[in-house]
Amino acid sequence: MLTGELLAKVRKIEIKTRKLVEEITGGAYHSVFKGRGIEFSEVREYTPDDDIRDIDWNVTARMGTPYIKKYAEERELNVMLAVDASASGLFGSRGKEKREQMTEAAALLAFSAIRNNDKVGLLIFTDRTELYLPPRSGRKHGLRVIRELVGLEPQGRGTNIGGALESLVQGLKKRSVVFLVSDFLDDKNYETTLKIISRKHDVIAVRIQDRAELELPCVLPGLTVQGLENGRTFQFDAGSRGALQAFSAAAGQMRDQTQEICRRAKVDIIDALSDEDLVKPLLRFFRNRKGKR
Repeated sequence: MLTGELLAKVRKIEIKTRKLVEEITGGAYHSVFKGRGIEFSEVREYTPDDDIRDIDWNVTARMGTPYIKKYAEERELNVMLAVDASASGLFGSRGKEKREQMTEAAALLAFSAIRNNDKVGLLIFTDRTELYLPPRSGRKHGLRVIRELVGLEPQGRGTNIGGALESLVQGLKKRSVVFLVSDFLDDKNYETTLKIISRKHDVIAVRIQDRAELELPCVLPGLTVQGLENGRTFQFDAGSRGALQAFSAAAGQMRDQTQEICRRAKVDIIDALSDEDLVKPLLRFFRNRKGKR
């Protein structure tokens, strides 16, 4: 049952994302995520503008010249949101936690899909599966997705991206667009599973980071840092230029490593900061993807 506070949070996110959804779905979303045709339409002779993957080799062999199969577009898509709810998402150096930004990113994508008459599903994960909602359509279901994102109290604190992806490999029977929303602070190997799922599904990584994770501001020396997921503490000399440079180098290396894993798995990345306007990176992604197509 919805409490008044939770209902107010869900309503606030819906109102906040409504206008942004209009910007995203102004042709950008639809032109990038088109349904995969499954309904046979016709066989016709191949032209240089056609995709060679559509060639019907049986007809081609009989006719002696290339022919392709054409399909009527299946407009409805499955859009799956895999959202990281681990404890590292509670970090926010500029008044907004990463988890809050992840929730808004997921809300934007969910309502964009629903407005486009697509089905939306949700997987919330930490070091375990916290919640799974099968893909459905309609505004009511969209609000359910946001309600779960806002109101769920995760049982786990760690991150297991590979485990979340394995759940999707098992659960998604129909080809889907999968948005993996996370800060990607995971020391476990998930590259193999990412490659497996990206062979069948269109996987897009949405990486949410805080500015302080990329470049630590110069503060007083003797800073004590505690890991949100493992609880470990260590001393950090944040007043030392050398220490700050080492921190930035390590952060850049981790960022590049995630980038390289996604590149090898043929997964696009949308980068956004926790205090950033989400529409800009999302629109940039849609336009770049449209240009590639």
